[in-house]
This record gives sequence, C-alpha cells and structure tokens, in this order.
Amino acid sequence: MSARRHLGILRPLPENAAFPVLLPAAERLQAKALRERGMGLPAFDLKPRDAMLLGLFLVLLMAGIAEAANGPVREGIVPTLIKWTPLLATGFVFNIAISFLAMATGTVAGAFLGLGQISIFGPVRKVAWLVTHFFRNAPWLVLLFFCMFLLPFQIQIFGVIIPLPDWLKATFGLALPVMANVSEIVRGAIETIPTGQWESAQALAFTRQQTIWKIILPQCIKRMLPPWMNLYAILAMDTVLASIVGVNEVMTLAGDVLGAEGGRTDLLLPIYSYILLWFFLYCYPIARWTVRLERRFAVK
Repeated sequence: MSARRHLGILRPLPENAAFPVLLPAAERLQAKALRERGMGLPAFDLKPRDAMLLGLFLVLLMAGIAEAANGPVREGIVPTLIKWTPLLATGFVFNIAISFLAMATGTVAGAFLGLGQISIFGPVRKVAWLVTHFFRNAPWLVLLFFCMFLLPFQIQIFGVIIPLPDWLKATFGLALPVMANVSEIVRGAIETIPTGQWESAQALAFTRQQTIWKIILPQCIKRMLPPWMNLYAILAMDTVLASIVGVNEVMTLAGDVLGAEGGRTDLLLPIYSYILLWFFLYCYPIARWTVRLERRFAVK
C-alpha cells in the first residue's frame, strides 16, 4: 500500500473528506431500510414504467386466455377491443369530466364547511360538524341513489325550465361525500397551524377573518394538497358507480359493447381488464405524485 502511495497511484484522503457521489445512494438505502423496518416487510417499490408494463401484460394475458377459448369462428379479442376503443374512450372521458366537476363542487362547499367547524359561533360549529360527519360516514352509493330519486328531473327559475340530466344528479351525489372529506381536511390542516400564528396575528390587530384568509389558509395549502389529491384519485375510481343509476360512462358503455357483440362471455375479462388498465394509468401517477408531495411538504 505504501509503495502505491509513493508512486501516486493511491493518495490518502483528508479525514473530513466526503463522498458526494455515494451519499445520495446511502440516503436512499437508509430510507428504504427504515420503511422496511416500519412495515416489518421488504419494501415493494413499483416504478411507473414497470406498473404500466404490468397492467398491459395482465390485459394481454386475459385477452390470450379468452382468445384460446374463443375458437377460430368469432372475431379476435384484440381486434374487438381496438374496434370499440373510441366508444369506450368517450365514456372514460365522461368519467373524468364527472370527477372534475364533483371535485370542484365538493372542494368549494367543503372549504366553507370546514371553516364552519372552527367557527366561534356554537350553532354554526355544531351544524357544520353534524353535516360533515353525516355525509362523511354515509355510503357513496346510497347518497348517489338519494340524489337520483329525490332531485327533480327539471327545475323552473323565473319561467325558464332547466333540465337536470342523470349525469348532473350523479355528479351532485358524488360531490356530497367529497364535501365532507374536504371539510375534515380543511379543519385538520387549520388545527396543525401553531397557536403562535394566531397570537401574532392578534397582536398585529388582524381581525379573525383577515387572520384566516391571509395568514392561516395560505399555510394550510401544502398540508391539504396531498390528502386532497388522494381524495380525487378515490373519486375518479368511484365514478363508475354512476353506471348503476344509468349514466352513460365507461362501465355502462362496456355493457353496451357486450350486448352488441351478442353477449360474448369471452369478452368479459378482457374488456373489464382493459378498462381497469385505463383507470390504473390515470390514478397511479396521481398516487405517486401524492407521495412525493407528502415527503416534500412534511411538517417537521
């Protein structure tokens, strides 16, 4: 070793020298070891590309199994799926549109409901608490049926008749549990703000309304964003419940496709696996992004 040092092949490093190339890998290994220790099981990290390939493999596997049982008489599974893809895609886009509208409506209503839960007025606080926990603990499908059968088919405002189609009532039914969950997200985020922020605002002669809108809520955004995104992913997957009440979304159109194909039982697994892949490819990036935001915005 001394001869190699003398020749300049291997030079000693200072005692405080760091290895900047190795440190990130060491940190990742340490974080993975801590996760495995917390779960008691080896951590399973599924990359987005691997997840997409796995979903595609499952769809092709189901199509291959159905193709083997289909026989040479009927049209192939894969050509059939390709033929009906434009129709199914319109239904899937309708699912996404319902999820956007329900999330927007529920977020706005839930934000005010969550602020009502921290109101200094007792009746407002109790009513907001009751509404939040009622809709938060009610089954989504039951709320959907209530909205479908209790809401009228049309309303009249100043002599103008405005129809209420089934998809709009289904959107309102899905917005109710979203409203309740957003209310809890807002209330929980506000309660995590240190009391020193409230005391400082009071010392600066801010009113309660100014304190909430200008000081507290801006600090709550990074706390609310990860659970809000997780809630949206759940809502996007639950939009298929609208098929039960007759809304022409992707699951309803899948049933129409099976009927148009003469009730082919060999299409059941491939077509529903195909739809499952679409929802997976849409919701999995949201889940991964949520995990990143949770790590980034973690409250120390």
